Amino acid sequence: MMKFLLTFVLLALASCHAFASDPSPLQDFCVAANDPNSAVFVNGKFCKDPKLVIADDFSFTKFRYPGSTSNPLASKVTTAFVDQFPGLNTLGIATARLDFAPYGLNPPHIHPRGTEMLLVVEGTLHVGFVTSNQLNNTLFTKVLTKGDVFVFPQGLIHFQLNIGQTNALAFAFLSSQNPGLITIANTVFGSKPAINVDVLTKAFQVDNKLINYLQAQNWFENH
Repeated sequence: MMKFLLTFVLLALASCHAFASDPSPLQDFCVAANDPNSAVFVNGKFCKDPKLVIADDFSFTKFRYPGSTSNPLASKVTTAFVDQFPGLNTLGIATARLDFAPYGLNPPHIHPRGTEMLLVVEGTLHVGFVTSNQLNNTLFTKVLTKGDVFVFPQGLIHFQLNIGQTNALAFAFLSSQNPGLITIANTVFGSKPAINVDVLTKAFQVDNKLINYLQAQNWFENH
């Protein structure tokens, strides 16, 4: 019985590890296709017929120019996830360009399906993430300058703030073709339909007038 239980636990742990990221591809590539009539369904997207795949399917050119930071957050994130870059389908990776005006913010958010690694190309960023309740919601922060790299574990709340007086540029690399995005403020206070005021009043332990005010805001999305 003990041997059986030990074997079961080891298999369970191995299974959890195996499914912790995108499934491994079973072919060289699978360029996402919008036409299901001439495609095969793999890893969440239809695959383009390999005979019709061209070099442009593996190229993404929207990082050539800065994103507009003329918005309330003074930042812009240009994503190259599978929806924007079909060649990533089944490959388990994605990337993004982050542009910041002075004191621009990429607000607290979560990528539920991917770990993020950030590389600073220009400027100075104050970055950080918060651990889960199990680890007492510990905050880890660091000031990054040109050439520095920081990693944000999968599923944890994190942020980036430009603390310099000049523009900043960074690139993010994620361990999923579709890491997902949950912006905390937008999700909690801007959901449709709105979350019951009593729920948020008790959760944040504030007056319901403040919750009503926050829910009335037009929460900007910089992605």
